[in-house]
Amino acid sequence: MVAMEPSHENPAHDSIDDPTVQAAAAGDRRALREIYEATSDRVFRLMVRMVGIQDADDLTQQVYVRAFSKLSQFSGDAKFETWLYRLATNEALQHLRREKHRRTKELVVEPAMQATDPVEQDERVAIVRHALDQLDPELRAIFTLKEESGLSYQEIAATLGIPEGTVGSRLNRARRELRRLIDTPQ
Repeated sequence: MVAMEPSHENPAHDSIDDPTVQAAAAGDRRALREIYEATSDRVFRLMVRMVGIQDADDLTQQVYVRAFSKLSQFSGDAKFETWLYRLATNEALQHLRREKHRRTKELVVEPAMQATDPVEQDERVAIVRHALDQLDPELRAIFTLKEESGLSYQEIAATLGIPEGTVGSRLNRARRELRRLIDTPQ
């Protein structure tokens, strides 16, 4: 896994262009590396949120094996990243279905969310982690794609293969459910 500096910009800032995808589909190793380096950090973070830190690395690698073997199937109708997120989300959901139980997910806290008191911060992280663990995987996917990956409703709809209006209603449901889970004493 290639470690990258986290970006505070929109995740679409380094969008993969069609010539790069075509070159990668033709077996150009530099193009494959460029795609991996530009997107692996975001796919890994998505996997951490969806399946937990313990399985995220392996599943991220599986996503790239699958994506690179299916590059010729990328039609170019949507952005490459949207197609890749769809593969990643499907891989995560399949993993969760196979596991049939939820594991503790590692929540990476953004600096803006960090409390000044480490004990308070640890408590917040544990509460949010526990709430995310309890969310239905489909709701967790939508919440993660919007809040962590910064995708638009249109991009999430394309990624998950659902109508845009459904994205909005499920995102609202995920937020309400998270609020309820966080506000309910444990």
